Amino acid sequence: MAVRFPTDLEIARQARLLPMPEIAAKMGIGPHLLEPYGYDVAKIRLEAIEELASQPKAKYVVVSAITPTPLGEGKTTTTVGLGQALSLIGKRATIAIRQPSMGPTFGIKGGAAGGGYSQVVPMERLNLHLTGDMHAITAAHNLLAAMIDNQIHHHEALVDRDSVTWRRVMDVSDRVLRNIIVGLGTREDGVIRQTGFDITAASEIMTVLALTNSLRDMRGRLGRIVIGNTREGKPITAEELSAAGAMTVILRDAIKPNLLQTLENTPVLVHAGPFGNIATGNSSVIADLIGIHCGDFLVTEAGFGADMGAERFFNIKCRASGLEPDAAVVVATVRALKVHSGRFRVVAGRPLPPEMIKENPDDVWAGAANLRKQVENIRIHGVTPVVAINAFPTDHPSEQAAVREIAEELGVRSAVCNNFALGGRGATELAEAVDEAASEASSFHFLYSSEATLREKIETVATKIYGAESVEYYPSAAEQIDSFERNGFGKLSVCIAKTHLSISSDPKLKGAPTGWKLPVREVRASVGAGFVYPICGDMRTMPGLPSSPNAVRIDIDDKGEIVGLS
Repeated sequence: MAVRFPTDLEIARQARLLPMPEIAAKMGIGPHLLEPYGYDVAKIRLEAIEELASQPKAKYVVVSAITPTPLGEGKTTTTVGLGQALSLIGKRATIAIRQPSMGPTFGIKGGAAGGGYSQVVPMERLNLHLTGDMHAITAAHNLLAAMIDNQIHHHEALVDRDSVTWRRVMDVSDRVLRNIIVGLGTREDGVIRQTGFDITAASEIMTVLALTNSLRDMRGRLGRIVIGNTREGKPITAEELSAAGAMTVILRDAIKPNLLQTLENTPVLVHAGPFGNIATGNSSVIADLIGIHCGDFLVTEAGFGADMGAERFFNIKCRASGLEPDAAVVVATVRALKVHSGRFRVVAGRPLPPEMIKENPDDVWAGAANLRKQVENIRIHGVTPVVAINAFPTDHPSEQAAVREIAEELGVRSAVCNNFALGGRGATELAEAVDEAASEASSFHFLYSSEATLREKIETVATKIYGAESVEYYPSAAEQIDSFERNGFGKLSVCIAKTHLSISSDPKLKGAPTGWKLPVREVRASVGAGFVYPICGDMRTMPGLPSSPNAVRIDIDDKGEIVGLS
């Protein structure tokens, strides 16, 4: 009879949590810098940045991945496991991750606290409201939306209502709100116009929170948010609508990072959660500015593959923070490499087909092109990569050995990680490899200069990171780029919105395709966040629920305990 592995929630409830002052003490943070949110969560005051600034800098490590399958490759679990393992080999480590959105938590993916014995706890609070940051972002965003419509209602001469790009947000997946009509009713109910809802993680305010370095900086960024045009065709900002001050007040507490811990009591900073497709997909700069002075290592995570989250980590987040990474981890799985061989397909939420479970190291080698390219995408920034082979029960030793051979061929370190089942001790090999890699001299550099034109930046990312032959601009996209350049936005970074299921813009193309053109159909500006995002494909900014969402299994038992959360 098969032994049932406990659920993540069951494992989390076995945790022996330390009080927050003890977790903070591991980081060199005194209790005067903490704002408790119960026994097991606290916020860290921004004064910690200045107070810790004289402490030595930790080694800065980013965890990325090969192009994932829809099922995910365990990047957060590996991030948590690496932090735990570094502590076990005698290094003071701090972990920094994004706050999960409740959309996926109640939808198809479930929570994002890691998994198995490499989790952030309390996982229920992390995956639900935590300290209310998501709700503050939602409120600040929707306040601006309300002030835009109020401006149109009372002073229609200022804002061109057909140019308004600022939609509303909520932290629940709800497909019927993607496109709506507002203002129906009497004239007193407002002006009728078409708009819609995005999920809160897709809000520009979320990315502003992730990239800001101080309360003053956040106030300035919020003021620079462009919501549409005046009737004369000039960009109009939140500052011009006198909304930025009130938005900042709403976010006064949300700007402070949240402190939690792993199952093994390693400190974890949880802050911000920007969308990984149209935004940076990285946790906050402020969390890193604190964590970088809190020990020997700061381990953070970048969303999706190295072509997306890591590229944005290097060229957007590091540009904003001024911090330079010392090493990078590329998470790979046998399952994903088989998918990239082109012989198998994975469908989210369904069991893997039997032929995928069958041992076949040749399939791993056939899918190696993606791993090679993602390792190259790290190296092109002057950062030393380490390949983490996240072990699954369906793996065979010969298949894991094949991944090691690929890494050896590339001249990079590799390690098999069993931390899902074993906790930190299952990732000590990875910790040793990361320690060695981070000790080597780094030559980190940005992929492009801020002075380059927007087209030059887009084409650099497309050709050097994605492997595209060239970029094709739709006429409207070309006009938008020209308009942004004229309006002084040309020095902004670029954050290309494309599928996460391929290095290319076509989710069906696996491996590392070449000889294709990147189609840019639209270009939008997140001026407050500090980047322009070209849209290459169909980007959903408001997910829908699946036919059997996780929400149907989540409930409260007779003792008031949450059940069904994963």
